[in-house]
Amino acid sequence: MSKTDDDGAGTAPKVVYWHRELPPIDAELMAEHSVEATSGRVDGTLSHRDELWDRCYGELMANVAARLAQEVERLGGHYAHVLDESIDSRRDDALRQAWLHGSFTYMLYRRP
Repeated sequence: MSKTDDDGAGTAPKVVYWHRELPPIDAELMAEHSVEATSGRVDGTLSHRDELWDRCYGELMANVAARLAQEVERLGGHYAHVLDESIDSRRDDALRQAWLHGSFTYMLYRRP
């Protein structure tokens, strides 16, 4: 869901930290923000369909990680520490489609 630490093997530095994960100790607090993201739509409903829920949840989390990385860059920060999330299912009865929607609150940090 998030980028990995730079271990000298050419991997990108970690940007997104989830809940109990903490950004580097010397990171400087900038401001609290929020983003929203959605999964792709699937035919039918999400009730009692674990496989569809898992697929939508995976897409939602990938989408929010990408959104967080974009927002960190846009706002001039280096790290996002996700503090809270709210995920719910949405549906369009006319199209018989369902998807997940998430709202995520995060703290933006920068390197000193």
